[in-house]
Amino acid sequence: MTTETSAAITVTPKAVDKIRDAFKKQGVTGGLRLGVLGGGCSGLSYQFKFDPKPRATDTVMQFDDVSVFIDPKSLVFLDGMTLDWKDSLMQSGFVFENPHAKKSCGCGTSFSA
Repeated sequence: MTTETSAAITVTPKAVDKIRDAFKKQGVTGGLRLGVLGGGCSGLSYQFKFDPKPRATDTVMQFDDVSVFIDPKSLVFLDGMTLDWKDSLMQSGFVFENPHAKKSCGCGTSFSA
């Protein structure tokens, strides 16, 4: 497990608040696992789930009291990404702003690198 002192990703304060709220509502502890999986309409899709503890090879980042776990293969695709929360008239939700995404689909959870 590697703990990052200079964040490979950024999680905005709004996103941290929403993650914290989701942990409380679900009654879970641990961290948020961010990852990349094959599939989705553009070839790769974001993984976004609760995980009770990091794996031995994970990079762990801390944003206030919220831990984020990223496996080494996913970190290649997520390095430099910003996770934000957006509220609009049409929808509210997490937004992935990823500099490695050359193309993304309309749902915002799938991309190609």
